[in-house]
Amino acid sequence: QVQLAESGGGLVQPGGSLRLSCTASRSIFSINAMDWYRQAPGKQRELVAGIASGGRTNYVDFVKGRFTISRDNAKNTVYLQMNSLKPEDTAVYYCNAVLVMSTGGVNSYWGQGTQVTVSS
Repeated sequence: QVQLAESGGGLVQPGGSLRLSCTASRSIFSINAMDWYRQAPGKQRELVAGIASGGRTNYVDFVKGRFTISRDNAKNTVYLQMNSLKPEDTAVYYCNAVLVMSTGGVNSYWGQGTQVTVSS
């Protein structure tokens, strides 16, 4: 079982920056992957960025060069640094943790989300 708590959302002007944090209730060292998703009003939840236990990262095209995902195993925390924010980045951002069990099953855990609003 993993509980996730996101923080760092808020209101920012276009071109501004925010850093989101996702803190897990247990060590993230053994969590296979941690991802950030977002969901805008009226739209489906979509993957934004992910980081594997070994540190490999992946990004969707619309955030490449603007967002950076990182992890601090000592703090059980994953970060999403968001720069050059655009109004279309407005959404609730969710943290997700994926655990692959020894049985081969996969468990997925979600945080409660944090609102990011980009507006002048």
